[in-house]
Amino acid sequence: MTPTDIDYQIMWNRLIAVVEEQATTLIRTAFSTSVREAGDLSAGLFDRQGRMMAQAVTGTPGHVNAMAESVTHFVREIGSQNIFDGDVFITNDPWLGTGHLHDITVVSPAFRGGQHIGFFACTAHVVDIGGRGFGPDANEVYEEGLLIPIMKFANRGEVGQDLIRLVRANVREPDQVVGDLYSLAACNAVGDRRLQTMMGEFGIADLDGLSDFVIETSRKATHAAISEVPDGSFSHQMQVDGYDAPVLMVVQLDIAGDRIKADFAGTSGMSRFGVNVPEVYTRAYACYGLKCAIAPDVPNNTGSLEPFEITAPEGCILAARRPAPVSVRHVLGHLVPDVVLGALHKALPSTVPAEGASALWNIQISARPSDPQSDLRNAEVLMFNSGGTGARPAFDGLSATAFPSGVSTMSVEATEHVGPITVWRKDLREGSGGAGTFRGGLGQIIEIEPREGYNFYFNAMFDRVENPARGRDGGGSGAAGRVELSDGTKLRSKGRQLIENGQRLRLSLPGGGGYGAPQARDTTLIKKDLRAGKITPAQAEEDYGYKG
Repeated sequence: MTPTDIDYQIMWNRLIAVVEEQATTLIRTAFSTSVREAGDLSAGLFDRQGRMMAQAVTGTPGHVNAMAESVTHFVREIGSQNIFDGDVFITNDPWLGTGHLHDITVVSPAFRGGQHIGFFACTAHVVDIGGRGFGPDANEVYEEGLLIPIMKFANRGEVGQDLIRLVRANVREPDQVVGDLYSLAACNAVGDRRLQTMMGEFGIADLDGLSDFVIETSRKATHAAISEVPDGSFSHQMQVDGYDAPVLMVVQLDIAGDRIKADFAGTSGMSRFGVNVPEVYTRAYACYGLKCAIAPDVPNNTGSLEPFEITAPEGCILAARRPAPVSVRHVLGHLVPDVVLGALHKALPSTVPAEGASALWNIQISARPSDPQSDLRNAEVLMFNSGGTGARPAFDGLSATAFPSGVSTMSVEATEHVGPITVWRKDLREGSGGAGTFRGGLGQIIEIEPREGYNFYFNAMFDRVENPARGRDGGGSGAAGRVELSDGTKLRSKGRQLIENGQRLRLSLPGGGGYGAPQARDTTLIKKDLRAGKITPAQAEEDYGYKG
C-alpha cells in the first residue's frame, strides 16, 4: 500500500525521535566536556542522495546547517560503488565539514535488506586536535592541527587502527579525542537501529518517498513564508573587533517573490590570523538568522534551507580560501546573524532583536606545572561562556545565553573536574544590558585561577570588546567586554597568554543591545531590575530618568 501524506507526517514525527536519540547517545557517551556538558554537536538523518531529512533539536546551527552540505561531499568523495554496510566515514576538513579542524564529522550509511537507503551523520567539537591548540594565532591551517581528509573510519565494521594511531600521536588528550571518535560512530549506530524499527512498523523498504515528502513540503512552506516579506534590496553593515584590525561585515538582501539572496560583497578581506570563516559556516549562520525570523515553524532540512541563497566573494573573511587559518571561525561566524538581521529589520520592522554578544566567549586553557620537573600532569580545559542577547521588540534580552550558537553553559563543577583550575566567580554582570524600552540581556563576570603548582596559558578568542552590541530603534548599546587580571591589568582579547600561579584571569562578558527608547520603559520593570541588581541606581537615573 502506498503511504498517504498523513502516513508520511506520522513517520516524520517519528524521525525526530530517532535523531534525538541519536544525539542523546552522543552526549551520554562523549568524553569531551564541550559535547557532554555544552551540547556542541549535531546529529541528523540524510537520504541516499545526501539530502538532510531531519536534524536533532540538540545541537548548534553551525554544525547542523554546515553538515547539511558536508554529507554531499562524502557521497561524492567516497563514491557509491565504495559504500558498504558497516562502513563509517570521517573528516574534519574545514571546507568540507563545519569550518574548523576541531569539529569531527562522522557519516554512516544505512542499509535495509542489503540496499543502501540513506546516511546518519553527526558532528562534535573535540577538546584538542594538535597543532597550536584551539586559538587564533596560526597563520595557516597547517599549523592548527591534524586534518583528516574524507576517508573511512571503519570498513565493513572494522575500525582502521592506522587512523587511530595517527590521531593518538598528534593530539594532547588522546584518550578523550579517540573516545569521542567512537562516540560519534556509536551515536550513528543507535540512530540506525531506531530507524530500522520505525521502518518495520510502517512497512516501508526505503526512505525515498518519505524524503521527497519532507523536503518538498518544507521547501513549499519556506517559499510561502518568504513571499510574505516585502520585495526589495536591503543592506546593512557592522564593524567588529577582528584580531589585529577591525573587520567590516557587509550584507545586501535581495528579496523577490518567494526567493531571498544574501550577498556579503564589501566585507573585509581575509586575516592572516585564525578568525577567517569558510563560506560553508557563513552560509550556515546566515540561513539560520533568516530562517529564525522568516520561517521559524518550518522544519529544518534541505528543503527549508535551499530557498535561502547565501554568497560571499571568495577571499573575503567570510569566504576564506585554503590554506587560511580558520581555528576560531565561530567568533565572526556567530556575528553573521546580527548583520543579516540588521538588513532584514529594514524589510520587517518590529520583528528581529537588537544585536547581542553573539560570539561565544570560549576559552581554551592549557594548564602546565609551575615546576617542569614535578610529577604533575598537563591538562587541557575548554570552557564555553555566553554574554547577553539583544532585546526583542516586546521582551528584554536573555542574560548569559548562547545565541545564535544554542550551546549550554558548562557547569563550574564539570569544568574544574577536568583540569587544575579554580573558578572563583561566575555571576551576572550588573548594568551590562543596553538600555531601552526593553533592556538587553546581561553578560557575566568570570574569574579563573590556576591551582597550586600550576600556571596556565589561555587562548583568548573574544569579540565585542572594541565594538559592543548596538541597540535597535533608539535602544542603547550593551556593555563592551573586558579581558584583564583581577587587579585590573588589561590583557588582549585574542591570542595565547600566560596566567601565573597566584594570578586570576577576569572575563567581563558583553551585554546585549536595548530595543526602543529607554524613556518608554515601564517603571515597574525599572524597579524590578534595581531589586534584582541588573542595573545600578545611577543607570536608572541616567538611562531611564528614574530617581526612585
